[in-house]
Formats: sequence, structure tokens, C-alpha cells
Amino acid sequence: MARNQSTPEQQSVRVLKVGERVRHILSELLARGEAHDEVLSASNIAVTEVRMTPDLRNAKAYVKPLLGQDEDKVLKALRTNTAFFQKEVAKRLGLKFAPKLSFQPDESFDEADRIERLLDDPRVARDLDEDGDA
Repeated sequence: MARNQSTPEQQSVRVLKVGERVRHILSELLARGEAHDEVLSASNIAVTEVRMTPDLRNAKAYVKPLLGQDEDKVLKALRTNTAFFQKEVAKRLGLKFAPKLSFQPDESFDEADRIERLLDDPRVARDLDEDGDA
């Protein structure tokens, strides 16, 4: 009896799909204020990405409070309520194992701002114009 084996590409697609499902579940829980935490209820929090390990046992959720307000308080509240989020994700996901969640700040917006400032620098603009003239 042959086992149904999947290719690495199929496995990585599954990891991405599960990560996206976890992101949607967390976003929904936060939007509805189901965590029963004052800090989380008072904040609009974006779950920008969830990265799963290949075995689907661990998930890093990257979050950003809108306008970056009270990021430290929000992260602390999320980490305090991790057990609630893990239980809800497990219930709604229907996998054999519930992924262990960890919440991380999303630095990508800060990095994008830094790159934008670099591109707006007059010296960089001058160099870009010289390349375009050649």
C-alpha cells in the first residue's frame, strides 16, 4: 500500500495556506474583540503576516497596531493572551496539532519608510537622474 507523498512544492504551498488561514483567524478574533482584554479591545491591530514552520507546529504572527500606537503594550497584551489565541486557532483550524503562536512586531513598515527616505535624498535623486540621462 503506497503512501500519498507530496512534493516539497506542494508542502510549501500548504504551509503558506495554513499561515494565511491562521492570519485570517487572528485578524477576525482581534477585530471582534473576542480576547476580552482592554488593551486589545482599544487598539486596531493588523496581523500582517503569519509564518509557519514546515511541520506546522509553530507560527510567528507579525502584528502592527494602526499608526504604531502603544506597540509595546499591544505586544504584551497579545503575549499575555497567547493561550486564548492558540485555543481559538486550534478549534477553527481543524489540524491534528495546534500551532504554538508567538507574536512579533512587524518591522516592514519602518524599513519601507527608511528606504523611502533614502530614495528621497537629493544625492540619490541626482544619481538616479544621471543614470537616466545616459
